[in-house]
Amino acid sequence: MSSKISLTHHTDFQLHEYHPKVPYGIRFIRWLGLERITAYRGWVLILTFFAYTTYHLSRKPISVVKGTLNPNCSKHTSNCHGWTPFDSHDADELLGALDLAFLFSYAVGMFFSGLLAEHMDLRHFLTVGMLASGLFSIAFGLGYFWNVHYFAYFVVVQILSGFCQSSGWPSVVECVGNWFGKGRGYSFIVPGCIISGMGIIVFLFLVVDPTHVGCPPPQQHCKVQVDSSSPVEISSASGQGDNAHAITFWRAVLIPGVIEYSLCLFFAKLVSYTFLFWLPFYIEHTPIGGERYGPRISADLSTLFDVGGIIGGILAGYISDKMECSGITVVVMLIIAAPMLFIYRFLANANLETNIVLMAVTGICVNGPYALITTAVSANLGTHPCLQGNTKAMATVTAIIDGTGSMGAALGPLLTGIISPTGWNNVFFMLIAADVLAAILLSRQVMFELQRCCSSSRREMLASSLSDRESGIHTDSAASSYSNSWDEQAPLLGS
Repeated sequence: MSSKISLTHHTDFQLHEYHPKVPYGIRFIRWLGLERITAYRGWVLILTFFAYTTYHLSRKPISVVKGTLNPNCSKHTSNCHGWTPFDSHDADELLGALDLAFLFSYAVGMFFSGLLAEHMDLRHFLTVGMLASGLFSIAFGLGYFWNVHYFAYFVVVQILSGFCQSSGWPSVVECVGNWFGKGRGYSFIVPGCIISGMGIIVFLFLVVDPTHVGCPPPQQHCKVQVDSSSPVEISSASGQGDNAHAITFWRAVLIPGVIEYSLCLFFAKLVSYTFLFWLPFYIEHTPIGGERYGPRISADLSTLFDVGGIIGGILAGYISDKMECSGITVVVMLIIAAPMLFIYRFLANANLETNIVLMAVTGICVNGPYALITTAVSANLGTHPCLQGNTKAMATVTAIIDGTGSMGAALGPLLTGIISPTGWNNVFFMLIAADVLAAILLSRQVMFELQRCCSSSRREMLASSLSDRESGIHTDSAASSYSNSWDEQAPLLGS
């Protein structure tokens, strides 16, 4: 007869009132006597959400002003001019090069950011990254007020901005994991000021690890086999404070599922960021119901794609949690996204209402898988059992997956700038091919999840048949052994 021994590691997490890593804003809240564990968790979740929202906010202006830098003069009778040097015959290539400069440096910076985030105080790292990101977003906008017409200026600003922007995602994911297991110039200056201001708020109030304020970290449970008959359940703290050690880059790469999801995100993010950087430009240069729209309306319409993306991310996460099969969820949404891209290209321009609906639905299918991989899947892989509860690995795993995806994000807008002069049909065919490749790359993961589902069903059937003959404890032992024979073969997928 097997038995479970529960070994729980008890630690006194009460720290001194003036722990050096407690933010000044939190010290003030403590002085007011308003601190609570649930309040800390809620505050961290809200703060990290708005922190990354400001990162994304400062990336959007370039896609909005493309139509102004290189306007569609067919709808203007006079005074139609762009902004030198982007009003030339090779404007699309120049705009694509700007996207490449930002996204490639973002992708390269992502790999370094994950490693740096594990060796630095995350609050300081995130604060510096946000302040620098705001500075370079402002610098791009000042090019309008300073009357700058040098292409090199904008390229350099985009490169530096990309490096600084890469500080956001790995830091935000690890923090959450620790707590839960007016004119062209103003288009850039306002988001830049917002993200800089948010960076100061992060410095004052973000608690990186619950142990810094005397709160216990979340518990993660895993089973280890002491002998052939006695599985031992060990409860370990997932947030190990300053005692957790960062893992190596190659150890993170070799975690089962990291390579597959990284390559999948490469193509998924290629599609998503092509829409992010080129959709307003595409809408302005494509008649909808026989009518063309200016830069402002085109930018407003393009936000519906983002609204669909928000819905898609929530929907993907909900389905993944209910089914406990993130790989299958991602692949199904990618398969649906491919025909939706075709439908949007050839049917959405019939009238404005149809365009709005199809744009939102396409956003759901395109951004849903991308959002799921960069959040839940990265966090789950970063807490793989082989890491023994060390959540410091999450920053590295997230950086590898999102960094690889960012390479695709850099390639997509660049290819769009090169291909779009030959016709937008070719651009959409490229995006469809990318979605199909992304789905194919997860085929092995889907097979593992299907095997796991089958083993779970067989376990239930076996338990039901044995319950009529033997005691309940023998049933649990037999069913668990049968299930584990499958589980040991499969990598951890987002559950």
